Amino acid sequence: MVELLELPSRREEAWRWSRLDALPELARARHGQAGNAAQHFIGLGGPRLVFVDGVLDEDASELGRVSIGALELATDHPLGRQATGAGWALTLDRDQATDGIEIVHVASGGANHLPARITLAEDAVASVVETYVGEGWANRLTQIELARSARLMRSVRMLQGSGFVSIRDEATVGEGASLVSVFLGAGGMDCRIDDAITCNGAAAYAELGGALLTDGNQRQECAVSLRHDAVNGQSRQIWRAVAKDVSTASLAARVEVARGAQKTDGEQSLRGLLLDRTATINLKPELEIFADDVKCAHGATVGELDARALFYLASRGIAPARARGLLTRAFVADAIDRIGDEATRDAFSVDADAWLEKTL
Repeated sequence: MVELLELPSRREEAWRWSRLDALPELARARHGQAGNAAQHFIGLGGPRLVFVDGVLDEDASELGRVSIGALELATDHPLGRQATGAGWALTLDRDQATDGIEIVHVASGGANHLPARITLAEDAVASVVETYVGEGWANRLTQIELARSARLMRSVRMLQGSGFVSIRDEATVGEGASLVSVFLGAGGMDCRIDDAITCNGAAAYAELGGALLTDGNQRQECAVSLRHDAVNGQSRQIWRAVAKDVSTASLAARVEVARGAQKTDGEQSLRGLLLDRTATINLKPELEIFADDVKCAHGATVGELDARALFYLASRGIAPARARGLLTRAFVADAIDRIGDEATRDAFSVDADAWLEKTL
């Protein structure tokens, strides 16, 4: 029962920017009428899954290689451990590949929790696109295991009109394997993206990033911990935040390099754009390095739109709102353009543009 849920305190450093006090009320609300999920599919030609309030809609789904069943995922994450019971799993054997898997999560109010597991054997390849729509509290736990030279591209867009989306990812990346995850928060909900990634194989590659777009009194945040445990690892974190009105966007990105993880190459880029001075953006890059032969760098900046660029566009006859939209779109593109699949990248760009048109 959600009434028994022990929510993290904002006195804890990892949760000091969180706003979780609305979750009990969201969970007590009743489920309503679910919206149409079909319109949110991109059309990648692979398996299509629809979860309505955390339950598979079999009539609207085509599972392909994805299986549905009980999952018991061990985690100490306070929100992630609520995601128990029936969930979805993708397991690929050596050299197997699957076309783009699309999953649409529809929330109709109340709370829904869903576990997931992705296991890719040696040289397996997969891509997964997840979309969140509706209202209420959608809570997810996904555990990922990539064996030697496996590759996973994961794209997540949060478009709920209201409520809260909490995503907890826990991943291990093996020797020569690659994990790329891109997130977009372009709905009216609050959210928390919480990732714990361990590169435990030599020459493992992990890339995480995305864009949080907030207005009104929204709060969106991301908390990433990425650990290098083996030699020659590489990681990239490219995050962008845009905040308007009295909203708050927060980005905390941590890289840990273990004592034996020599030749690690890690990079962080956290940038925030304030559209109003009443908005707030929090950035917290962290590096903890115990190896002595590494190349790690981080950058964090918060600012406003360039007045000279706005003046230049105005001098070319571009209306002020259009000029602000162009510059903001270019700012966000740094993160979204990391998506490898063109159709998925275009869909995320359309979502970002829709937010800009509504907001600006």
